[in-house]
Amino acid sequence: MGETVYVGNAGVDGASNAGWLLGHFAPAGEIRHSTDVEVKWGVHPPGQARSRWATGEVRTTLLVLVEGCFRVELPDRTVRLAAPGDYVVWARGVDHSWFAERASVVLTVRWPSLPGYRVDPPVVR
Repeated sequence: MGETVYVGNAGVDGASNAGWLLGHFAPAGEIRHSTDVEVKWGVHPPGQARSRWATGEVRTTLLVLVEGCFRVELPDRTVRLAAPGDYVVWARGVDHSWFAERASVVLTVRWPSLPGYRVDPPVVR
């Protein structure tokens, strides 16, 4: 059996995996390995945008603004997160994209954790 406690730093640990801290991509047997949930510490410079829309999504997502100003684009609306603690949740099947209006830190939780959803690195506009 692997470790039962892990202590780390989100900025340090996430740097090697595009911010993702917990999910199917962590080594099997490690406490951070999960097929139930994924957690990301996203650090985004101003003007950074998702490289393309996420479509055909089969996970539910919670995105919480820690600091900055962050915009989530959904098919029928734009959600602007401007105050620390602002958040948005979207269901399976909802396409989305995002844009960092200012330097931003966001915490993202997705469930379940499924392989095959990696996209090109974000772009700065």
